[in-house]
Amino acid sequence: MTTITLAWIALPLFVGFSSYLFPKLDRTFALGVALVSLGYGLSRMFDPVPLTLELLDHFGVTLVVDSLSGYFIVTNAVVTAAVVLYCWQQNKTAFFFTQTIILHGSVNAVFVCADFMSLYVALEVIGVAAFLLIAYPRTDRSIWVGLRYLFVSNTAMLLYLIGAVLVYQTQQSFAFTGLQGAPTEAISLIFLGLLTKGGVFVSGLWLPLTHSESETPVSALLSGVVVKTGVFPLVRCALVIEEIDPMIRLFSVGTALLGVSYAIFEKDTKRMLASSTISQLGFVLAAPAAAGFYALTHGLAKASLFLIAGNLPSRNIDELRRHPISRSMWMVLAIASLSISGLPLLAGFGAKVLALKELVPWQGVVMNVAAVGTAIAFAKFIFLPKKQPLSEPAEPTVSRPKSKAGFWGAMVLLLGGLIVANSLYLEGYTAMNIVKAAAKIAGGWLAYLLIFQKLTLKLPRTLEQFEHLIGVMSLMLILLFGMVLA
Repeated sequence: MTTITLAWIALPLFVGFSSYLFPKLDRTFALGVALVSLGYGLSRMFDPVPLTLELLDHFGVTLVVDSLSGYFIVTNAVVTAAVVLYCWQQNKTAFFFTQTIILHGSVNAVFVCADFMSLYVALEVIGVAAFLLIAYPRTDRSIWVGLRYLFVSNTAMLLYLIGAVLVYQTQQSFAFTGLQGAPTEAISLIFLGLLTKGGVFVSGLWLPLTHSESETPVSALLSGVVVKTGVFPLVRCALVIEEIDPMIRLFSVGTALLGVSYAIFEKDTKRMLASSTISQLGFVLAAPAAAGFYALTHGLAKASLFLIAGNLPSRNIDELRRHPISRSMWMVLAIASLSISGLPLLAGFGAKVLALKELVPWQGVVMNVAAVGTAIAFAKFIFLPKKQPLSEPAEPTVSRPKSKAGFWGAMVLLLGGLIVANSLYLEGYTAMNIVKAAAKIAGGWLAYLLIFQKLTLKLPRTLEQFEHLIGVMSLMLILLFGMVLA
């Protein structure tokens, strides 16, 4: 298994650069790499024995591949495969697919890291590959959004690197376990880097603009898997070091409430989805033991929602209410929205039940409120008008792009994954859990129809502005110092 694991880690880099030699095979290569990862990830998901590889034992450079890694690897594989299918017949160049493969491989590398130095290298590669994909259209806007992302990411990683060096100075090891007993400033700097990279709490306010302004398939990759590279190490540390767990849980509730507040009042579909991503990352962090399953269900649902949003006639919710969308498009939109809201028979139900079951008592009320907020936010999609089967097509008053080739292949893969993944936690199907889930969704829909559908409120975006993002990181650093010292 050791040889297979090392070959699997190296495969994306080898295949990615080979795409330049065989540009006509770029799509096939990208899809093949994703399918290999899917097979490997599934094998690790169901293997109860973790695989540990000590690459440089003197420095604590170690890889750990266990069930938690398996869930995140499968998420990365399915989302990448769906994005490749979506782009299959588009005019994307070999450069796009090469960067997609490299991004896929470096994201996988994060999910097997168990030390701060390997993690730093992988996160830096992810930052560069994500920047190149965001700036791929080569428009002034896309280049500005990409540079903004790269600046925030590099600043966060610089602080993270200082923290990692401080851990090594104290423990003579880069291993995650070295965080126990590390200096306060080391823990604070590492956490600030990861919280920013993962889009958690206010340090993740760079996320809505970046994810909403990127091209549709890139938005799916960013929200589906890339942000989870900042969250995964936090989950791993919380599982390994008991003292870290309360701090992670505290950030989880703040993140869930902050994100869902923005999502409820947002009228732009892509910004709403990006704000929801912040909220859902809070759910991933809320219960580290359930993080893998929740990350899988969120990744599949959010990637499909971004791909669907890119094919709707408008990004404005009010405009969509005035112009019915096709029944087929509404159907896939409703399935993904219902899963993320936690409806039974879809994987989101089991993920929410498992996550809420693993909460400590003080988290319960807040996370249930956030779950109702999620139902309110996604009611915007559920209650969109759809065309009647025999009605004449409405006169087009807005531009209605045709569904891109490959769109339905991607939908089958992602939504099929949500249905299949539903079987991973059948123990959650008790009468009480079903009633609770139905009550939260019904409550959210009722609140939407009676209050929020008619309410127009624009939350301030001041902290999202470029000149304030670094200032927010400074405030977060002070907060982290206080939490660690406490």
